[in-house]
Amino acid sequence: MKKTMTSRHPMAWIPSLYFAEGVPYVIVMTIAVVMYKRLGLNNTEIALYTSWLYLPWVIKPFWSPVVDLLKTKRWWILAMQLMVGAGLAGVALTLPTAHFVQYTLAFFWLMAFSSATHDIAADGFYMLELNEHEQALYVGVRSTCYRIATIAGQGLLVILAGSLETYFKLPSKAWMVTFMLSSVLFFGLYLYHLFFLPNPEKEYAVTKKPHYDVSQFFETFLTYFRKPGIKSALAFMLLFRFPEALLVKICPLFFLDKTTAGGLSLTTSEIGLVQGTTGVIGLLAGGILGGVVIAKDGFQKWIWPMVLSISLPNIVYIGLAYFQPEGLMIVNICVFIEQMGYGFGFTAYMLFLIYFAQGPSQTAHYAFCTGFMALSMMLPGMFAGWLQESVGYLNFFLIVMALTPLTFLVSHWIKVDPKFGQK
Repeated sequence: MKKTMTSRHPMAWIPSLYFAEGVPYVIVMTIAVVMYKRLGLNNTEIALYTSWLYLPWVIKPFWSPVVDLLKTKRWWILAMQLMVGAGLAGVALTLPTAHFVQYTLAFFWLMAFSSATHDIAADGFYMLELNEHEQALYVGVRSTCYRIATIAGQGLLVILAGSLETYFKLPSKAWMVTFMLSSVLFFGLYLYHLFFLPNPEKEYAVTKKPHYDVSQFFETFLTYFRKPGIKSALAFMLLFRFPEALLVKICPLFFLDKTTAGGLSLTTSEIGLVQGTTGVIGLLAGGILGGVVIAKDGFQKWIWPMVLSISLPNIVYIGLAYFQPEGLMIVNICVFIEQMGYGFGFTAYMLFLIYFAQGPSQTAHYAFCTGFMALSMMLPGMFAGWLQESVGYLNFFLIVMALTPLTFLVSHWIKVDPKFGQK
């Protein structure tokens, strides 16, 4: 693509754009869980309320045509960054109120919707501004900056909130300051992108005239459900991570809960270190390793090791719940093992989505796949808290392990070209 006078070097905007894409997702999906626990909500309420926040990512494929039809990708990116910044400020300002749960959930939902829309616009902008060679060249930068955002959110922000809890002796005030600082950060990202995000000439040429046919969208939707193997594919998308979908909502609550309630009594800062740093490093290591071995030998050879990898390490939580070890060393080791196994096994899941989406409508079909991926996390998470409070942490983790055969079963049903993924 020919560069315009308003084009800038990709490194001037790709790192900040994908950092901005990652932060609100982490805040909504992970930090909200920790905050509500520290503010006194029970596990049933936390898991149910925060699982509903997945909904914007579930419906994202149906919303994406609107982003294509109205305004420019750049406009949507800037508008959604303003919305996320406003949502963060809204959470901060409503935390001291009597009905903070209802108000903050409304702002979290606004952030979730804005973040999902930002994803659509940012990914579209990336493909619009860069040619194919540049897209391949900078894909690693995208992924790395998104992961840095994960560490900054799950790690640094949670550690900051924990330090402020110690300083203020009042969790609500600590979290209010944390979210206000996050809001300032996001308004700063908005101002940066206002001046440094390019205005690609090609985008204006495309968006002057609506190029997305609504009837074509419905036809694309129907062809997705006519694909060969759709039943086994949907079962795989919805159930492969079923045990993990239960775990992801309960693990932060388990770490924070008192030992008398079956938890580990970690502080807010400690959970930021365990999940936001050690866990993310393990996740990255597993994901990189998974990509390397599939590129070498293909999907089929590694599908079963990856199924084992995403299932068996969950047993570490049974050990943690039974022994309730003191100190962070054992906890960090266990979380690293489980997250590395998850990262390695999750590679198979993501590659299957890419494989199943192949065809004339690959982009749209992949969006539908990611919608089902979000749904697979939303539905189990909604009742995870109720289940845990009904049976206790140890029995909950035993149930999670008892459900891992589901992962094996749905993996057995899918059919994939043996050489798919092989370089």
